[in-house]
Amino acid sequence: MSDKVQYTNSKVQPEDFTSGWKVAFILTGLGVSLPMLYLGSEMALAMGVRNAIIAFLVSTALLTVLCMITTLIGNRSRLSTYMILRFPFGKQGAKLINLLIGISLIGWFAVALELLSDAIGETLRVVTGIDLPLSMIIIVGSIFITVTTIYGIRTLEKLANIAVPILMIFLIYVLYISMGGEAITSATRAEIPRMTLFEGISALVVSSILVPVLMADFSRYIYNDRQSLLSVLGITLGTPMVWIIAAILADKTGEVDIIQIMNNYRLVIPAFILIFVSTWVTNATNLYSVSLTMSTLTERLGYTKLTLISGVLGTCLALAGFADYFIDFLLLLAVFAPSIASIYIIDFFYVRKQSYDLSKVEDWGWVAMVSWVLGSGIALIAYYEVFSITGAYFVDAFLVAGVFYYAWERLAK
Repeated sequence: MSDKVQYTNSKVQPEDFTSGWKVAFILTGLGVSLPMLYLGSEMALAMGVRNAIIAFLVSTALLTVLCMITTLIGNRSRLSTYMILRFPFGKQGAKLINLLIGISLIGWFAVALELLSDAIGETLRVVTGIDLPLSMIIIVGSIFITVTTIYGIRTLEKLANIAVPILMIFLIYVLYISMGGEAITSATRAEIPRMTLFEGISALVVSSILVPVLMADFSRYIYNDRQSLLSVLGITLGTPMVWIIAAILADKTGEVDIIQIMNNYRLVIPAFILIFVSTWVTNATNLYSVSLTMSTLTERLGYTKLTLISGVLGTCLALAGFADYFIDFLLLLAVFAPSIASIYIIDFFYVRKQSYDLSKVEDWGWVAMVSWVLGSGIALIAYYEVFSITGAYFVDAFLVAGVFYYAWERLAK
């Protein structure tokens, strides 16, 4: 895609089209990062490897279906997620939704920054014996990521094209050598609260719930429908592979910390280099996405200023220990995000009949706004276990908002 044109408010032009395989590779790279490795490890220790793998496969299947639908919307409309959201939610309503998405991405930035900084500190302790304050590593790491986001995002993407496949091969190799070793006894295992299979599936689905919502940002650049659907393989194959490898390694070692896991196999340095590069690229991409999302809210601040502000906010969260609330953050995110996806799916296929007219966008899409609030409200009630329709609050949010929006629009016609 073009380095100069972001197509924030217009359709992607044919000269910037690309293949679905390239996008699939980008999506795979987003899954090969410390937060995803951490999540896979935690699931294994919280619910056992067998249940964890079942949860990985079920959650991936659900996400794949959603991504296949939303990727077609992006490919057929050639518009960004922000522009697509303007049709059901209106110009001002889309800004509110974008603010929520931006805040969520800052949360992801903070989690990845804190986990990466912790990995840097752990590696220094293991290799050199030097013990640096985590806060200092977070600040230096944030400056490093922010500067490279502003000046070198395209170079980082090229670096990821090399680092991600090497890291995947490396993780498979570590998995292979781990199969010949003995498991650590349960007495030495990390203390992780127990989790049911249903809770595990819920946590995994919500960990990637923004991917279907933002899928249009990727698929709008892809040649055609078929290639667009192929891009979803990055989610279908790449993400569960990372989770499964992390889960088996965690079960063998009793550790959640990937650096400690690698230390058991005396592979700290190569593991750190590869994980550092992949997480660095992923987090720079997160910050880049935050800046583009926030740029839709104000015209007074440019890309550089928005990147700096977002980086500072994410750093403050990391310094406050936001990673400790990682799972809670993901679970709460699933209250508000699924309704967004269901509304714009219904809007594109059934209300607009797969045709967007850029000249017909209202200031506020009150039907969509009320549907979103209703769906999120029902999900919040289910989240606190007061009442649930399906037993899964994120499914409640998706169904209630979609059905209400469709019924209202149908009655209006």
